[in-house]
Amino acid sequence: MSLTEEIKKRRTFAIIAHPDAGKTTLTEKLLLFGGAIQTAGAVKSNKIDTATKSDWMEIEKQRGISVATSVMGFEYKDIKINLLDTPGHQDFAEDTYRTLTAVDSVIMVIDCVKGVEIQTEKLMEVCRMRNTPVICFINKLDREGRDPYDLLDEVEEKLNIKVRPLSWPIGMGKGFKGVYNLYEKSLNLFTPSQRKLSDDRQKFANLEDPELDKLIGPNNANQLREDVDLIEGVYPEFDVKDYLEGKIAPVFFGSAVNNFGVNEMLDTFIQIAPAPKSRETDLREVTPDEKKFSGFVFKIHANMDPNHRNRIAFLRICSGTFERNKPYNHVRGPKPLRFSNVTQFMAQEKEIIDEAFPGDIVGLYDTGNLKIGDTLTEGENMVFTGIPSFSPEIFREVINKDAMKTKQLEKGLKQLMEEGVAQLFTFDMGSRKVVGTVGQLQFEVIQFRLKNEYNATVEFHPMNLYKACWITSKDKKQLDEFVRSKSRYIARDKDDKLVFMAESRSWLQMVQDNYPEIEFHFTSEF
Repeated sequence: MSLTEEIKKRRTFAIIAHPDAGKTTLTEKLLLFGGAIQTAGAVKSNKIDTATKSDWMEIEKQRGISVATSVMGFEYKDIKINLLDTPGHQDFAEDTYRTLTAVDSVIMVIDCVKGVEIQTEKLMEVCRMRNTPVICFINKLDREGRDPYDLLDEVEEKLNIKVRPLSWPIGMGKGFKGVYNLYEKSLNLFTPSQRKLSDDRQKFANLEDPELDKLIGPNNANQLREDVDLIEGVYPEFDVKDYLEGKIAPVFFGSAVNNFGVNEMLDTFIQIAPAPKSRETDLREVTPDEKKFSGFVFKIHANMDPNHRNRIAFLRICSGTFERNKPYNHVRGPKPLRFSNVTQFMAQEKEIIDEAFPGDIVGLYDTGNLKIGDTLTEGENMVFTGIPSFSPEIFREVINKDAMKTKQLEKGLKQLMEEGVAQLFTFDMGSRKVVGTVGQLQFEVIQFRLKNEYNATVEFHPMNLYKACWITSKDKKQLDEFVRSKSRYIARDKDDKLVFMAESRSWLQMVQDNYPEIEFHFTSEF
């Protein structure tokens, strides 16, 4: 198969949602439809391997949450689907933000009972930064939820995106009868089934067909006719181009736990979702069909088994063909790298592969050469852009509890920060080390891992900090003067970039007003 054909048959997307909206359940059902698993429930340990889970996921077991992005691949109707299931918990949002840089589109899961929640809004902002195409799946229709029209209005208002229903529910909760597919003009009747696939669709080119009344009852049939007339009258005709440009979100309704409405969405998804797209570098735009390979690392996951210190770097392939054992230019590093152990993920299994194509996500076993944001190419010195570190929201000073283990602590902090677990800031004055995260739970993760993997014991002391701002200026003299005058509040990140540590919102605003020639950045990508 030619490179062009390989690209056309690939779809790489992430599933995102607020916790408990049904994201992992939907992931599982997509794998079920794709034949990657045989029964629901087989992807409960869908991390890199089960040893990782049992050795380290005590926090995950206690909290009942996902703490890492999972990568799964499967084939559906001759389309190769690369699916990334992201953590829903807000404390791990930065992992999700980075994952969104590696996909071409997104499926957003919304709970029909709770509607749009705060984490959903934050995730949508990240999608909008790149105009990522979004499909909404309104889940849990088997429960008594909110009115579908109210949900659509809320999605438009809170997520600031136009919507277009492509399926419509008939009833809800105990009165849920099924879903009418507006895209294909077909009716799928609801039968609760958590483990079997159902595809009992009836085509209705004309909703006036009296057969419809027999199937769902006259009241439901009349309500459906009114709803479809209203939808077709109020909402513009669905335009795939607008969806691909991130201007409109098609909406599907269903119940993932019952396998219902998932098939309609998946069938439409493979028709309309984008194949691998072009990507920006600091030099030029890279198109997928270029013959020479290029790709970037968007995530690093350490093996938590203390007996194996290897790490897996997740690489998104952007152009050309990636080949095992071939040396590639590590743009940031001193020498080329070759990888003999290259894996792809099929559900919870991983398999060694010899080659991969644009859109694919591969796992590279790494001994510490790679870090998040690194670019690999077939020679060219360019760097893929758009993989930011966001300004943390919680700051704690690192207190070493065992001076004899200072080297272990330094090594542990360095490696964990390279994984993107959190961000480390070292103050110019006094060399105090401060860890910044987007959520409280991350400090427990870091403390646990430093102790278990590096034998370093730490405590975290709260700090009165509002925001870490990366600072730049076109005027070097002004920047030097600012750093000198605010030396108590100047720190460096792990890449030695200058960071201003602001203690309050009002003080930051005052400093910005007083130093207009200094630029304050709230992500490290500028």
